[in-house]
Amino acid sequence: MTITGRVYVLGDNIDTDRIIPARFLRSITFEGLEHHLFEDDRKQLEAAGQRHPVGDPRYADATILLANVNFGCGSSREHAPQAIRRRGVRAVVGESFSEIFFGNSVALGMPCVTVDAATMAALMELVESQPATDMSIDLDQMTVKAGGATYAARLPAAARESFLDGSWDATGLLLDRFEDVEAVASRLPYVSGWR
Repeated sequence: MTITGRVYVLGDNIDTDRIIPARFLRSITFEGLEHHLFEDDRKQLEAAGQRHPVGDPRYADATILLANVNFGCGSSREHAPQAIRRRGVRAVVGESFSEIFFGNSVALGMPCVTVDAATMAALMELVESQPATDMSIDLDQMTVKAGGATYAARLPAAARESFLDGSWDATGLLLDRFEDVEAVASRLPYVSGWR
């Protein structure tokens, strides 16, 4: 499995409140969250005459996100990876991730691979100097490729296997074998009623 695309570059310790501010979490669905991705950060930079990567036209088609350490820290809301994924991002490359953010991302089919600090510095420098750079993440080989260079990447074995065999999609797996779900449900007194 290979994911290829242009790249957003972010930084360290980006928490879920920055990814998707709490005031946008009142909806019962995740629809439209992508429009508010990094909204407060974007507005703050715009007020200073700058652009956030998510609001920068040079990165309009980005499908990969680069982040340094502790990406997705803070509250455990699943809205953060939902907003990122709905914005069109298909994978995140970071130095480290919050465990809950990582798990929520896997559940959406969005791999979060890690690289070392030197690799991240090289990738960020490349993308910042050449915004049109394409990057490829190869989950079979566990590599990240950009600018003619190939770097080692890491992903826990269970998560990697789930992406390679499609088992990350727990809902899809249940729907594929719904007759088994119904059979189990019929045997459970708290689902079928007490007899």
